[in-house]
Amino acid sequence: MPRPAKLHKFSNLHLFKRSVSYFGAYKGRVVLAVVAMLIYAPLPPALAWLGKYFTDEVLIAKDVFMLKVCIAAFVGLYILKCILLLGQTFVMNATGVLVLRDIRNDLYKKIIRLPMSYFAESEIGMLMSRITADVMSVRVCLPSAIMFIRQVFTLLALIGTAVYMDAYLAFWSLLVMPAAIYPFIFFGQKIRKYGRKIQSGVSGINVVLEEGFSGIKVIKAFANELKEDLRFEKENTSYTRLIIRQVLYSEGSSRIMDFIGAIAGATIMWVGGMQVVNGEMSQGDLVAFSLCVIQLYDPIKKLNASNQQIQQGLAGAERVFDILDSPEIRVEEQGTRVFDGSLESLAFKDVEFTYPSTTEPALNGVSLDIEAGRRVAIVGPSGSGKTTLVNLLPRFYDTDKGSITINGTDIRDYTLDSLRFNLGLVSQDTFLFNTSITENIAYAQKDYSMEAVEQAARAAYAHDFIMEMPEGYDTYVGEGGVKISGGQKQRLTIARAIMKDPALLILDEATSALDTESERIVQKALDNLLKDRTSIVIAHRLSTILSADLIVVMENGHIVAKGRHADLLKSCPLYKRLYDMQFEDAAETDNESRGPA
Repeated sequence: MPRPAKLHKFSNLHLFKRSVSYFGAYKGRVVLAVVAMLIYAPLPPALAWLGKYFTDEVLIAKDVFMLKVCIAAFVGLYILKCILLLGQTFVMNATGVLVLRDIRNDLYKKIIRLPMSYFAESEIGMLMSRITADVMSVRVCLPSAIMFIRQVFTLLALIGTAVYMDAYLAFWSLLVMPAAIYPFIFFGQKIRKYGRKIQSGVSGINVVLEEGFSGIKVIKAFANELKEDLRFEKENTSYTRLIIRQVLYSEGSSRIMDFIGAIAGATIMWVGGMQVVNGEMSQGDLVAFSLCVIQLYDPIKKLNASNQQIQQGLAGAERVFDILDSPEIRVEEQGTRVFDGSLESLAFKDVEFTYPSTTEPALNGVSLDIEAGRRVAIVGPSGSGKTTLVNLLPRFYDTDKGSITINGTDIRDYTLDSLRFNLGLVSQDTFLFNTSITENIAYAQKDYSMEAVEQAARAAYAHDFIMEMPEGYDTYVGEGGVKISGGQKQRLTIARAIMKDPALLILDEATSALDTESERIVQKALDNLLKDRTSIVIAHRLSTILSADLIVVMENGHIVAKGRHADLLKSCPLYKRLYDMQFEDAAETDNESRGPA
């Protein structure tokens, strides 16, 4: 079960204003819909008056000419009514779709610029639901509001007509109208409540689906299909119950409105019928009045339906504008200086950092100076802070205390684009987009040549296997690169880094997940990538450590030793223990394969 999202509390007025504000770009369409609404409002009373003339002048007076006039008027009014309704409904729904596009664009633009800490605390399925299901709810707000206003105008016109026809009968027929206010408010609140829960339920289903499909290999490896079936069934059943409950309240509201209308109709039949019997009202007047009141309760029901849609829309708006407007959810802050890629020095000074969901610091008082052109290896046991340290460089996270400077300038003073474009990161967690090999290699470049792409691929030892693919460089690699092997994916990510040509290269155990043969090929590609470049290597392969200009040993968020390999073997017990445990056998195997120097 996913964690329930904590939403920032916004007032209904704020949510409605924010939803409606997106329609501001389409003022012409909205004005057209409002004009159609105003023209439509007097049509129901006109149909009621037509009923009076049809009864008195045609049915009773038997006037054939008036029959033709009434038929022509009836057809004309309904044609106009249909045109106005079609125009208004189409215009507003089409505008709603355009607004849907705009909100999704803004939401994705905001989410993609949120800090990594936000993604660490959020389910991907929940974020997907915000952009899909929740936004769908928001788009109905203004069309439903215009529908609401149209029904109010129509209601006022019909009430005025009923009072004008017979104030006494209007009093009795409208006496039950205040009774419609309670279900209008009560059921509106319930529908809003369950609308909010349904939106959360959609998120829950999306989370289970995203995890299930992404982790399908693990599910099958552990033969856990049944467990995942039950997990999805639980979420789906909970979601279904919420929908059923919302349908109950929605239909209950409509049926109560029908009952109130029936009471009003019975009142008209009794009071109006007695007036006709006593000769106080003509049959035509009663028919016209009845048509007027019957039509009067139709906008009341539609007011209820519009209110339901608005409440559902506001439930979605809460979740959408929680991201767009919440003061706690802010995009990454950045400086104004542009890093030109010329790296002269890199320094960590008294750096402290604690992940938001933990209490123990991941880094505590880390200081390290790195000169341009040097290769620095970082080693240490799991959880010592190695990956955390390098993740601070591209500002995936910001330091709690201390500073990181490049060329003497705090990295927070640089623009994020210029900083990250000049940093290269190759990790064991490779990721490729479901597009062509060419586009994956040239991902960082807006303008590029195929010659440059092939050159990068050759340097990454990827060209040969690419040419063996069905469509060569135009081959699609599948979602996450599922259509190619782990070693091939890693070489493509190295080619992508070579194509980027970063000033500082970060290798985070880039070969740890590969088999021996793939590792040797990838290591050759990494050697090409590391050549004549400042680099920080979280070490996995011994040869990388031996050739490093500086080896940094970390433990429990601290740097416990720095130096060259031979010196650290003598002076640092932790490094010697790591060497003995992890590298001694690998060193012997590597030396045997290399032969005498």
